[in-house]
Amino acid sequence: MYQKTRNVIPRTHNAPLASSLTEEKRKQLCGLLGNVELTLLYKASVHGYQASAFHQRCDRQGPTLLVAYNHSGYIFGGYTSVDYTQSGQQITDEKAFLFSFQGGVPFRININSECFARYDDATMPSFGERLFFCYGNQPVVHHERGAGSYYTARLNAFDFSPATLYGNDTQLTECEVYKVEQAPQVSAQMKPWRNVLWTAKRRAELMEMIRNYKPLVPSVSRVRILMIGPVGAGKSSFFNSINSIFMGRITSKAMSGSAGTSLTTQFRTYPVKDGREGKPLPFVLCDTMGLEEQTGAGLDIEDISSILQGHVQDRYKFNPTEPFQPDEQKASRPASLQEKIHCVVYVIDATKISLMSDKLQEKLASVRRKVNSLGIAQIVLMTKVDEACPLVEKDLQNIYLSPYIKSKVQEVSSRLGVPVSCVLPVKNYSQELELELNCDVLLLTALQQMLNFADDYLDDVCPLEDNPK
Repeated sequence: MYQKTRNVIPRTHNAPLASSLTEEKRKQLCGLLGNVELTLLYKASVHGYQASAFHQRCDRQGPTLLVAYNHSGYIFGGYTSVDYTQSGQQITDEKAFLFSFQGGVPFRININSECFARYDDATMPSFGERLFFCYGNQPVVHHERGAGSYYTARLNAFDFSPATLYGNDTQLTECEVYKVEQAPQVSAQMKPWRNVLWTAKRRAELMEMIRNYKPLVPSVSRVRILMIGPVGAGKSSFFNSINSIFMGRITSKAMSGSAGTSLTTQFRTYPVKDGREGKPLPFVLCDTMGLEEQTGAGLDIEDISSILQGHVQDRYKFNPTEPFQPDEQKASRPASLQEKIHCVVYVIDATKISLMSDKLQEKLASVRRKVNSLGIAQIVLMTKVDEACPLVEKDLQNIYLSPYIKSKVQEVSSRLGVPVSCVLPVKNYSQELELELNCDVLLLTALQQMLNFADDYLDDVCPLEDNPK
């Protein structure tokens, strides 16, 4: 039997509602939705669990996010991009999804194709054919486990188990509904928080500076830049993008994609030529397996240590269950400065910063501690900025006008413990068939900064007599 709805004293003033979401969880939910703002419309403990109270405050409000809380501490709910209107119709909504916080981050369950997302009637909100919130005007969640629901012809709109979604605890402590709105647009009065010249002349200048670059130490002919980051963040895509710029066409030399596990299984060192018949440029981009949360999966911390110190050869195939062991002959002598890594670049997906798990964050922190101990220069490359912010997707020149991208730069700075000035947002080439000026300028600016940081490292580790006068 469901417990009775508690009596609620109506609100008689216009003070803002207090959200039950922590700032961290609000950011993580926004991370599922992109560059949006959440405005609390309905709070069941304040307005009551009755359907009439919900519809009075939430109908015709556009996209909404429902967030429920239960006695077991689960936070879960669903998103719909279609208004509530009490139309009595089955609603198709390809953008709808369910979510639940697991391990500190929300996982997302998307609507199955050709299924109805919800039924728009005068009751409390429901998702798919089975999941009802505040069922029967009571503080409970109800999962319909068979036929007889509104969607008998289209079952399994969302594939989930009640145990996973809300721990089988049907008793709610709170239910909130938020209006989801795109963040404010860029205005002509806004000033960029970083200055960039978006011109062909600037692109040419950057390319020429990179062509003419010479490492600070004569014994190093080409600086080695190591790319480290989670699976799918864009490490291999960054090399392909830089290679494309200097080749003058889109290239795909390094394997890249969006698989759940790393497509890169070897340690690869990628030199870049100045055109098809040109000479190698004075840097090498080193690609690795992606970092993964699970123990025994992805790149091992000990492997990274071996790479940093120059012991791992090109095309060495990683074994996630067994760290790299250098052969005795190589282990007996220290690697030369030419063989070591001179700059480390952490590649982070801008769309997943708020969704970074504690395990992955700790793994990155372990890597940073190792890199710090060796005094190697470090930069963060924040990729997929166009996917993270609609303003940037519309025009890449909005990147340093976007408050959302600025907030993401600050967030990744805080999470990884690097200065904001060391976080560089970029867009890799992924689906384009032609090179694009704005994309080139961002990528080349980032590469130029990596070369500068490599020189800082070389200047620090080399004796003064080894440096040119």
